[in-house]
Amino acid sequence: MCGNNMSAPLPAIVPAARKATAAVIFLHGLGDTGHGWAEAFAGIRMFPVFRLSIWNPEKKKFDIIGLSPDSLEDETGIKQAAENVKALIDQEVKNGIPSNRIILGGFSQGGALSLYTALTTQQKLAGVTALSCWLPLRASFPQGPIGGVNRDISILQCHGDLDPLVPLMFGSLTAEKLKTLVNPANVTFRTYAGMMHSSCQQEMMDIKQFIDKLLPPVD
Repeated sequence: MCGNNMSAPLPAIVPAARKATAAVIFLHGLGDTGHGWAEAFAGIRMFPVFRLSIWNPEKKKFDIIGLSPDSLEDETGIKQAAENVKALIDQEVKNGIPSNRIILGGFSQGGALSLYTALTTQQKLAGVTALSCWLPLRASFPQGPIGGVNRDISILQCHGDLDPLVPLMFGSLTAEKLKTLVNPANVTFRTYAGMMHSSCQQEMMDIKQFIDKLLPPVD
């Protein structure tokens, strides 16, 4: 799994190679740290135009009561956590990054929170990278497309086919639901053979391609 140095300080912020014109906010999972993920992103040389901020979910977490389709969910905690992430987006906008030049992403619980936040915020985002995760409070969303500014948002969802913690079925059900909420042509679901609840080089390369496409350099 990427990022397991529990002694490292948080959050991890990696500057752009030149003046930042975009930002990626990445939320790692519980029991994880930002610095391992920062190293994973750095390993594929991804920082020409955007600042990468990897945030500690301890400040934004919600309780996970169970991992089955019919488990109860911490609705209050999820909604409060999403508001905290929206505040991070607002801070990037105040720092001069347009919201449509911001990608939100995360792994496991962080990925779940990134999806929920993107689908409920009124800030127009560039996209979401959702790794080894699920959509929280999925029953609270409409049967048809969502309203708001992110109906055409681009989503890259990634999942290992041997994930023992968040089974692949969760990822598949999430992808199906997402395609009813936003433009289905903008939802990409990739699976990785033999990958457990972790990451791999091919997944990171797919993330790089996704970010490069959505956050090209600007003059």
